[in-house]
Amino acid sequence: MKRIILASGSPRRRELLKDIGVAFEIFKPDVDESRHCNEAPESLCLRLSRMKAKAGASSFPNSIIIAADTIVVIDGKILGKPHDREEAFEMLKTLQAREHEVITGVSVALNDEITSHAERTLVKFIAMSDDEIRAYISTGECDDKAGAYAIQGRGATLIEGIKGDYFNVVGLPLCSLCKMLKDFGVEVI
Repeated sequence: MKRIILASGSPRRRELLKDIGVAFEIFKPDVDESRHCNEAPESLCLRLSRMKAKAGASSFPNSIIIAADTIVVIDGKILGKPHDREEAFEMLKTLQAREHEVITGVSVALNDEITSHAERTLVKFIAMSDDEIRAYISTGECDDKAGAYAIQGRGATLIEGIKGDYFNVVGLPLCSLCKMLKDFGVEVI
C-alpha cells in the first residue's frame, strides 16, 4: 500500500479521513491562495487544490497526496474565512434566509499524475436576527471557516437544509474522494 499524505492543515479533513479508516500523514503546503483576476469560483478551488497536491507530490515522491480547497459562494461572490468578527457578521447576515453554494476542489496526486474534481452543495440558512448572528459569532466557531460557519458544529442550527454532499460542506467530499482514490489503487471499503 502506498503512503497517503493529506496536504491540509484542516482538523475537519483529518477527522473525516480518520472516520473512514484511511491511514495518512499530514503535510501543510505553503501555497499562495490569492484569487486571480476574474477567476471563477470553481476554477479557484480546483487550482488551489491542484497546487497543494503538486506541492505534496514534490515533497513526498511515490506517495498518494490528497488536497482540497473549500469556498462558499453567494451571488457570484466568494466568502472566504473572515478576518475578524465584524466580517463574520457581514457574511452571516448575507447568508441568512438564503441559499448559497459550497464548492470543494479536491485533488489526488501520485508523482506527476493528478486528478481533480469540484463538488457542489447547496445550503439554505434560516432567517436570523442580528442578536442571533452575534450569539453564534460569540461561540468562536466562525473563526477560520469559509463563510463564517461550521455545519458540523453549532452552525448546524443555522441551516434549514442542504442539497448535495454534507461532507463537502464540512470540507471533503468523501464519496467523490473515494472514487478518485480507487483510480489510484486505494480501496477504502
